[in-house]
Amino acid sequence: MSNLLQEYYGQKTYTTVVGEIRRVLPVTEVGDGVYIASNASVILGDVEFIIYAGKLVAERIREYSVDVIVTPEAKSLALAYEVAKNLGHSKYVVARKSVKSYMKNPLIERVRSITTKEEQILVLCEEEVKYVKDRRVCILDDVVSTGGTMKALERLVKKAGGNIVCRAAIWLEGPWMENEEIIYLSTLPIFRKK
Repeated sequence: MSNLLQEYYGQKTYTTVVGEIRRVLPVTEVGDGVYIASNASVILGDVEFIIYAGKLVAERIREYSVDVIVTPEAKSLALAYEVAKNLGHSKYVVARKSVKSYMKNPLIERVRSITTKEEQILVLCEEEVKYVKDRRVCILDDVVSTGGTMKALERLVKKAGGNIVCRAAIWLEGPWMENEEIIYLSTLPIFRKK
């Protein structure tokens, strides 16, 4: 079994190392005997971790001369803010997960991820589409697992006329995307019952 796919034998936690920071993540079932090390505790509220990871991701993508960061709602918002700030950007773009009444001419892409049972959508409003058009885009997420969200973001950005120059995340999770061109800081395994 590869390091990205490990046997689940009842472990309750997994220790992740990103640069010089260690965090203990709870291992939770996402369905059908598949377990993940849930990063929600560090992505949602761990200020030290987000500042540190945002700086590292910005350093890794700087060479791509990125004009704009595009990220999905909601866990990766703080990360996108930190990366954009470290790159000197005044704005980043969020692909929302529902159409809001104030959105003009929404651009929609469907997505299914490992942590969500139902199909979701990613949405850019007209103003965001104009902002992304003809710009050098980095698609950014906290974790890339099966690639569902990342690929949906790619389709959405391409529909909006953006030029994707790199894809980045804090973690690559599981074996599905390990041969893809994704900039990441660390890995998380997928755990399966034997």
